[in-house]
Amino acid sequence: MQRRDHSRRRSIGLATLVAALLLTSLPAAPQAPQAQPVPGGSAAEERPQGRRGPRDPFAGQTPVNALMISGGCCHDYITEDAILMKALSTQLPVEWTVLYTGRAGDKKVALYNEPDWAANYDIVVHNECYATVDDREFVNKIVAAHAKGVPGLVIHCSMHSYRSLESDEWREFLGVTTRRHTRLHHIAVKVLDSDQGILKGFKTDWVTPSDELYVIDKLWPNAKALATAVSPEDNAVYPLIWTNDYHGARVFGTTVGHAAETWDDPTFQDLLVRGFKWAVNRE
Repeated sequence: MQRRDHSRRRSIGLATLVAALLLTSLPAAPQAPQAQPVPGGSAAEERPQGRRGPRDPFAGQTPVNALMISGGCCHDYITEDAILMKALSTQLPVEWTVLYTGRAGDKKVALYNEPDWAANYDIVVHNECYATVDDREFVNKIVAAHAKGVPGLVIHCSMHSYRSLESDEWREFLGVTTRRHTRLHHIAVKVLDSDQGILKGFKTDWVTPSDELYVIDKLWPNAKALATAVSPEDNAVYPLIWTNDYHGARVFGTTVGHAAETWDDPTFQDLLVRGFKWAVNRE
């Protein structure tokens, strides 16, 4: 993977971060929407001369240059994006670029048509829901960027994006094939290995707020389930947290994340932080 240039980025305060994120919710112009940079960190505060400010916990660390693609049907993506960025702000130095595309479920994100659209990023977070898009050539442009080594974090409805497409390019990238989910219920999560790896020390008796369990028809050969749950509708066991090796790119995925209460759950936030850190090899 090529080296990233972080030298022109700067830190801003939380209020500015939220304002910048909200700007991405404006209706897109007819041309390709421009992703908005949302650097992490805190702005320097004015202090009396001679007094030192708080020590930078990430001093000497290279920031992670992250792109977040969010939007589509069914969810409050602006709030979800802000929650994820805040959760990671205490764990890693992350420079964010956020592209929010609105609530349409048939959106073809114009950025994906750009050559090497992900080349300047260390990770792409897919928190999107475009179920009815079935353009194979377009989807191939998305996954081609990851096939060059760019890691991914895929959340909830991303697994049902491009669901209308009959070929499996997107599903191979995700590591799972799914087209439906259960009714809302409290999901009892079974962690498969809490002694090592990504979920070492993770809560072993986690029961989610009311959420959807996605029916996983196929776990792809290079994917590894990290946690499962039993469906209340057919009593089958389905993965709901996993990793995938996509042509050498690390992909971390979870189908959990439907309800606002889930996003507010510290355990869910911990899960996303762990997955992000693993994907960028910063465990």
